[in-house]
Amino acid sequence: MGMTMTQKILAAHAGLDSVTAGQLISAKLDMVLGNDITTPVAVNEFKKAGFDRVFDKDRVAIVLDHFVPNKDIKAAEQSKTCREFACSHCVSHFYDVGKMGIEHALLPEQGVVTAGDCIIGADSHTCTYGALGAFSTGVGSTDMAAGMATGKAWFKVPSAIRFNLVGKLPSNCSGKDVILTIIGKIGVDGALYKSMEFTGEGAHSLSIDDRLCICNMAIEAGAKNGIFPVDDVTLAYLDGRSERKPVVYTADADAEYDETIEIDLSTLVPTVACPHLPENTRPASELSDIKIDQVVIGSCTNGRMEDMEAAYRTLAGHKVADGVRCIIIPATMQIYRECVERGYITAFIDAGAVVSTPTCGPCLGGYMGILAAGERCIATTNRNFVGRMGHVNSEVYLASPATAAASALTGFITAPKEVKA
Repeated sequence: MGMTMTQKILAAHAGLDSVTAGQLISAKLDMVLGNDITTPVAVNEFKKAGFDRVFDKDRVAIVLDHFVPNKDIKAAEQSKTCREFACSHCVSHFYDVGKMGIEHALLPEQGVVTAGDCIIGADSHTCTYGALGAFSTGVGSTDMAAGMATGKAWFKVPSAIRFNLVGKLPSNCSGKDVILTIIGKIGVDGALYKSMEFTGEGAHSLSIDDRLCICNMAIEAGAKNGIFPVDDVTLAYLDGRSERKPVVYTADADAEYDETIEIDLSTLVPTVACPHLPENTRPASELSDIKIDQVVIGSCTNGRMEDMEAAYRTLAGHKVADGVRCIIIPATMQIYRECVERGYITAFIDAGAVVSTPTCGPCLGGYMGILAAGERCIATTNRNFVGRMGHVNSEVYLASPATAAASALTGFITAPKEVKA
C-alpha cells in the first residue's frame, strides 16, 4: 500500500521502510521548538527527569514572542527562565528582544525549518511548517522536554484527507479565505488527528505566505498537521535560506486517503469566521451590519510581508474610521524593518493605526489590544473562542488582512473589492 507525504516523512525518521495509519512509532526530530510561555514548563520537566543536556544545541529553538518585550513580572520571570536555559545549554537558535519574531513566521524566514523535516513544538500552531513540505505538529511541554533531551518523539501515524485545489484565487482573496472556507466546510473536528494534505494545480498557484497561513490553521480543524507538496515555489523560497539541505518527499500514486475534497479557488469569496468558532463562517459581504471596535492585523497566521502589503494597499491615503482601534503587528523584525523601508509604517500611522514590534500579544488575550465587555474585533488571528482576546462578553471575527483593513476604514465588517488587472 502506498504512503501519503506525511507518512513517508514519518517512516524515514523512524528508520522504517513504510508505516500505516494508526501505527505507533518513535521518530528522530530535526527541530524542537518552544516559546516564552511553554518553554519554562518544559525546562521544569527537563530538570525533574534528570536530564542535563540537550541532544543537539543546533536542533532546539526557543523564541520569546508571546509577551516580549515583557508586559509584567510574570512574563519577565518566564523569559528569564528561557534565557538561563538557552545560555547554559548553548542553544544556538535563541531569539530574544531585538531578534525575536512570532515563532511560526520567524523560523521559516530564518531557514531553521525546511522541507522533509520532522518537527515538534510546544505550541499548537507548529503545524505551520507543513507549508514547506515538512511534518510539523504541536505537542505539550512534557513532550518538548523529552524531545530536547533525546531528539525523539512518539507519534501515532495519522490517516489523511486530500484537499485537491483547482483554479486560482480572486484578487480580493488569500490563503486565509481558503482555510476559513475549508474549516467552515468540514468543521473544527473535521480532520481530527488527521493529516490535511493539499494538492492540485491550485496548490501550486499559492504563494508561500498563503501556504504558511493555511497550514497554520490546520489545527483549527483538529488536524495533526497540514502539508503542501514541495514545488518550484517552495524550493525558490528555501534557496539560500535553509540551514539544512531540503529533502523532498512525494505521496505515492496509490496513497490511501480517508476522503478527497475538491476546492475551486476561483469560486471563493472574502470569508469571515463569526464568534465563537472558526467553523462559523459566512461571506464578509453578508456581515456589513456588524459594527466593530477594534482591528488586529498580525499574528503567526497573518503577520507576514504579503499581509502587510495587503494592509498597506487598503489603508494608504485613507483614514481608519472614528471609534475604531487599528493595531498592526509585523510578525518579525525583518518584516518590521521592510515595512519601515517601504514607507508602510508611515502610511499606517497616517491612516490612524498603531504599529507594534513583533508579538503574539492580542491573539491570546495577552496584551497590545485586549477587549472589554461588549466589544467586537475583526482580526487576522486564528482563534475566536469565548474570551480569546479579552472579556468573555467580547467577540472576535476572523478574517484576512484585506478584509480586516477594509473594515478598519468603514467601522463595519467590509468585504475588500477585487483588484482589476
